[in-house]
Amino acid sequence: MSKIPGFKAYDIRGKVPGELNKDLAYKIGRATVKYLGAKKIAIGRDVRKSSPELAEALANGITDIGCDVIDIGLCGTEMIYFSTPKFNADGGIMITASHNPPEYNGLKFVREGSKPMGYDSDLKYIEEMIVNDSLGELAETKGQIIKMDVMNDFINSLKKVYNKESIKPFKVVVNAGNGCVGPALDAIEPDLPIQMIKVHHEPDPEFPNGVPNPLLPENRQSTIDAIKKHNADLGVAWDGDYDRCFFFDENGEFIEGYYIVGLLAKSILQKFPGEYIVHDPRLIWNTIDIVEKAGGKAVVSKSGHAYIKQKMREVDAIYGGEMSAHHYFRDNNYSDSGMIPFLLVMELMSVENKPLSALVGEMIEKYPCSGEINSKIEDPAGKLEEIKQKYSDGKIDLLDGVSVEYDTWRFNVRMSNTEPLLRLNVETKGDKELLEQKTNELLEFIRN
Repeated sequence: MSKIPGFKAYDIRGKVPGELNKDLAYKIGRATVKYLGAKKIAIGRDVRKSSPELAEALANGITDIGCDVIDIGLCGTEMIYFSTPKFNADGGIMITASHNPPEYNGLKFVREGSKPMGYDSDLKYIEEMIVNDSLGELAETKGQIIKMDVMNDFINSLKKVYNKESIKPFKVVVNAGNGCVGPALDAIEPDLPIQMIKVHHEPDPEFPNGVPNPLLPENRQSTIDAIKKHNADLGVAWDGDYDRCFFFDENGEFIEGYYIVGLLAKSILQKFPGEYIVHDPRLIWNTIDIVEKAGGKAVVSKSGHAYIKQKMREVDAIYGGEMSAHHYFRDNNYSDSGMIPFLLVMELMSVENKPLSALVGEMIEKYPCSGEINSKIEDPAGKLEEIKQKYSDGKIDLLDGVSVEYDTWRFNVRMSNTEPLLRLNVETKGDKELLEQKTNELLEFIRN
């Protein structure tokens, strides 16, 4: 259990200035350097109002104990994953609260080689140093702050994962949600044969069109409207720090992240047959089916970026996908990217000569799913125990929450890491009526 409220399972996140402020950012900088024994740390930030002052305080903490800072400025989280190994840094810190409301901010951490840092493995030790005020001695010579523009190098690095020659001249709606992805889209635009229709494109800390979180149905309408108005072939929307992207087909239909995992696995295995593909346990049947048919090997991992990345390194997987729209690539330091899926989906649409609706339509028919449904309840852990008892006649798996499998349907229920929520996912083998029936049955049991 964390002692400082902002310390979470995978990052530090909280309201500014109550839970996260300049003083804490300064201490985090010092503690991180001491913990890693770092000589050089890469830092970057998102568009939030509080990000520049937090970045300055963090950099002061890092340099005060003699460590250099590579400051890449306004960027996406994946640019920190790129920059940390590029500059041979001992760690990287991204200042972002991703898709949270404007009053929030946070920090995401990686070690050397962009290896993930979570609470259980690393952040609890950094927290201990702060609580015990053991932050390392001030250096006689401060570290340097070196400002670097890595955008062109980052965009060039993406070229190894897709073949621009095979992408057709699509018309694509790109919705930046006033987050950080706009500049990256501008930088890659000359390299692509597509026409970009830009929505909420400029980074804006006020988030005048709502927080950049396309998982919220109310935030999807602007993408859907633009697809229909411009008769576009595809719509793509990103969250605030663009480590996740979300897809809409040519009809403006939002595509669940689960089916994009299957699509990307198929795309990658066409080029690299026989490779390992890692997936989370919430929804699995479609992914396993596609991976095995394409000659790959499907490996399940607990949800969450630290677990997926660890499992990918263990089996040397080429790709890992979560239904929450996090997509991880070996060629990207086993890290998640919101740019690579955008490029690979367009490439697959071009190679197969099919619209996105046709590429995912068969999967949706074969394995319909509920999408993730959250229920706020008093005692999530107690309710999980009750679910285990009620569905004890099914095949139970406890890797991540409770997964129960029957011949024609299965479900996963897990607790949120940050809120008193249970998250439910249900899927069936081609039976939409059964899906609706079982989803309603489970929700009634969970909520009563």
